[in-house]
Order: sequence, then C-alpha cells, then structure tokens
Amino acid sequence: MKVFSTRIIPENGVELMQKAGLEVDQYSKTIQLTQEELIDICQEYDALISAGPNKLNEAFFKACPHVKAISLLSVGFDNVDIAAANKYKMAIGHTPDVVSAATADIAFFLMLAVSRKAFYMGNQIIEGNWDFIEPTANLGIEIYGKTLGIFGLGRIGIELAKKCKAAYNMRIIYHNRNHNQAAENELDAQYVSFEELLQQSDVLSVNANLSAETKNIFDKHSFQKMKPTSIFINTARGGLHNEDDLIEALRIRAIWGAGLDATNPEPIKKDSPLLFMPTVCVLPHIGTATVETRAAMADRAAQNIIAGLQGERMPFVANPEVYE
Repeated sequence: MKVFSTRIIPENGVELMQKAGLEVDQYSKTIQLTQEELIDICQEYDALISAGPNKLNEAFFKACPHVKAISLLSVGFDNVDIAAANKYKMAIGHTPDVVSAATADIAFFLMLAVSRKAFYMGNQIIEGNWDFIEPTANLGIEIYGKTLGIFGLGRIGIELAKKCKAAYNMRIIYHNRNHNQAAENELDAQYVSFEELLQQSDVLSVNANLSAETKNIFDKHSFQKMKPTSIFINTARGGLHNEDDLIEALRIRAIWGAGLDATNPEPIKKDSPLLFMPTVCVLPHIGTATVETRAAMADRAAQNIIAGLQGERMPFVANPEVYE
C-alpha cells in the first residue's frame, strides 16, 4: 500500500511506516499544493499524511473514496470538515499530547520578548542605533506577580501556567467552556467569565481550538476591554483574532503589546504594521518546531496511518465518533 505525505516529515515516521510494509512518497516542493492537485495525486495512494493548510472537505472525501487512512501532522484539525469526514466514514488522525511543552515554551518566550520590546530593540542594533542611552526611553514592563489569563486551558495552557507560576509567581485565571478542576487544584487557577478574563489579565494567552464559535473572538470589542498595560499572546490559530482590530488596538494603546506565533492571515504580509511595532513580536508558527516534538508528531501520524490501513482504530483520532 502507498502513503503520500504533503511535506517532508521526520525520518522516524517514514521508517515506521516502511517497516510496516508501506511505500511512502513525500512532496518535496516548497509550493503549497492546491486542493485539485492534492486530489489528483491521491488517486494513486491509499493513505495521506496532511501537513500544512490543506483543506480536507466534502469535495476531497467524495473524490477520494479509495483513501483508507488520513492523519494530520498537527493537533488542530480546523482545516478538516469533520462532519463530511464522518459522512464518508473517514477517521482523521492527529498528533495530540506531544506538542504541549514546546508550544508553551514559545508562548512563554513571546511573553518575555514583548514585555521587554526584545525584537524591536534587537533591530535597533542592526540599524546602528545603539549609542546614547536614555534612562527613560524604550522601557519594558515586568511580569512578576502579574495575572496570566488563559483562553482555552488545556494541556498547552497548563504547561504555560506552570512555567509562569514557577518563574514569576503569576496568578492564573482562565476561561473554558467547562471548568478544569485538575488545573484549579494543581495551579490554584480560577475560572472566570470571558469578560472577566479580558478585564483582569495582564498577559492573555490564547490556547484554544479554532471553531465557528471562536473565530475572531478577539476583536476590537475584546481588545477595548483589556488593560492598556496588557499583553496579548496567540500561539494557537490566527483566526482566533482579528488582525486589523489588533493593529488598531496597539496603535491607540488599548493594549501594551502582542506576541504572535499564529497570524491572520498566515503567512503574515511582509508589510504588516505588526512587524514594525516596538511592542510586538511575531514568529512564523514555530510552536512545535523542535527536533524532539516533530519526531514525536511523525511517530503518532505514522501509527495512525498503519492502524488505519490495517483496518484498526487509529490510536490518535480527532473524530472518534466515526467508529460508533
């Protein structure tokens, strides 16, 4: 049986599938496949590993009924029409549980970088502007003892909260659809309403899934309710915030700054005002980009593909209802 991967994945994942007797081909070009191209390619394959923003919707499932296994190389599955996948009885694998620490590291890093205008000040060196020191210029803000608010307190949010509490004795508040009792017990985290989250957070980290309910939830109305000294962090999905509204909130100083590993649109436009603001730090969605994490993701994706092609339940499935 043949497997197609839309990106070059870590070798351990390829080897695992090959040991299971599968033939693996990987797309090596740096140009994003269109949906039509992906559908055409998949006519020759039994399984798909989808890495990147490929849309897997009803048109794809209808055109590729012979594909027996699909796994994403990601935790999030907002690019998949789950209702259509269920309709066509297609289990969608993903890679949960192994990205939490690395992604939380990036959120923590962005929080510190924004608080001290690190990217902007680093660029001042490149531009030759490091000479006269003005004691009141380019000051940052301190994090110690402040309030960390988390929108979507799951595994990544818990890892971030642990770091912030241990390093800076930060108070932890959060907003979820449901209470996270384990986090409340372990971290003394406090559940608050969305309004309270906006109003009380000194650092607000977005760690939720993108859905119809959460799309653009951080818009001008949300930013206006935040503290003018607050930092907005998004390491989840760009679609959770309205980028024009974020730019305006920063311009009028409704909030202090922003750290983004997820932008809207993605990739961010190279002339976006966000890239030139002193209190903004932007990264190219590298939350999971460590050797260890990507290898673990490849391992889980490979396990999903092998199980799916063997007619077994995928060990890491995004839509378990498909097996009911």
